[in-house]
Amino acid sequence: MKILLADDHPLFREGVKPVLFKLHPRVTLIEAHDYPSAFAAMNRAGEVDLALLDLFMPGMSGLDGVMRFRAAFPDIPVVVLSAAEQVEDIHKLLAAGALGYITKASPSDVILSALQQVLAGGVYVPPSLIDSPAESDDSNKINHPALTSRQMQVIREMAKGKSNRQIGEVLQVTEGTVKLHTTSIFRLLKVNNRTEAVLVIQKMGLHKGKK
Repeated sequence: MKILLADDHPLFREGVKPVLFKLHPRVTLIEAHDYPSAFAAMNRAGEVDLALLDLFMPGMSGLDGVMRFRAAFPDIPVVVLSAAEQVEDIHKLLAAGALGYITKASPSDVILSALQQVLAGGVYVPPSLIDSPAESDDSNKINHPALTSRQMQVIREMAKGKSNRQIGEVLQVTEGTVKLHTTSIFRLLKVNNRTEAVLVIQKMGLHKGKK
């Protein structure tokens, strides 16, 4: 497994390395200290399995840097690492294609679990985003789409960061059946990917289900 770790703080890079080495028996780390060196490292490295980007690094700023990275390397899963915890910024980053947002204050076991979810095909959304109250402004309300009960079960498991295979195991259906439900969910929610679908149901307050 080959992982890009881009952060302008050497101490943080050193601190997170032991977590990354737990992801796979053989991990190759590619380090970068800013966006220019991250782009150069990616161009030299060939195939990379995961990119971890600090949100604020020299060379580019915040959302713009992540968006340019995603545009240059659209097939590489990107997880953002940051000390910031603004919910609005997290929404924007996930909408821009990041598959996860991890705060630097997170314990090592949380970081490890989040990265495992992303590598399994899921999306990691911090509790601060999941538990944020829905906006009350009528202009921001989203109508309830005509999702079936089974589709709601699928998307709630999706919001937990589970892959299609894991969702199938929970719901006791085949992975192919989950893929069919996922395609229908994207069409009904008018979204293009899992990240956008999760954000939509969170805004509707449907991600937790009913007791």
